[in-house]
Amino acid sequence: MELAIILMMLLIVVALGAIKLSDSGVAFPFRRKPQLFTPVEHSFLNLIEQAMGREFRIICRVRLSDIVSVRHSTNKKTASQAISRASSRQLDFILVDKQDMSPILAIDLVHNQGKDGYKTQRDWFVSGALDAAGVPHVRIKVKSGYTVEDIRECLENKLVPYRRIQQKMSQLPTHNPEPTKRPTRPVRSSRAAAA
Repeated sequence: MELAIILMMLLIVVALGAIKLSDSGVAFPFRRKPQLFTPVEHSFLNLIEQAMGREFRIICRVRLSDIVSVRHSTNKKTASQAISRASSRQLDFILVDKQDMSPILAIDLVHNQGKDGYKTQRDWFVSGALDAAGVPHVRIKVKSGYTVEDIRECLENKLVPYRRIQQKMSQLPTHNPEPTKRPTRPVRSSRAAAA
C-alpha cells in the first residue's frame, strides 16, 4: 500500500514537471521595443525615401532568402546548405519595383562603431548570392552629413544596369496592332431604305 502511494506521488511530480515544460506552461518574457529602428537606421531610411521613394518601395530588414532562390538544377545537399545560409543573413534595405514588388537593389549600412562594428567586413556569401541572382548590392558607411543628393548619386551608380534594361524595354515595339480607323462622319448606307 505504501509503495502504491509513493508511486502515485512520483507520478504526480513527473506529470507536474511535464506540464511545466510543455508549451502551455512556457512564459513569454517579452516587452514592446520603444522603436523599430535605431536613430541611424531611421535617418538613413528618410534619406533613401527622399532620394528614391517616388520610384521604388523601400523594404527594411529583409532576409536574403526572401529575395533569392536556389536554381532547380542544384543538388539537394548544396541547395539545403545554401538556403540555410541565406536564411541566416539579413539585408538592411531593399528597393523593390512598385508594380510587381521585384527586388531591384540591396542596401547594407556599415557601422564602424562598437566593439567589432556592424557589417564592417564584406560578407562574401551575401555578395556572391546577390551577384548570381542579378541584384545589385551597395554598402554605405554610416556617417553624419549625407545629403539626399549624395544618397541618390550612390544608388543611381548601382542602378545603371537596371536603367539600361528599362530603356531597352521602352524602345521595344509593342505587338498591339493599331486600332482600325473609324469614319469621322456618318456614312450613308448603300442599301435602299425600307419604307
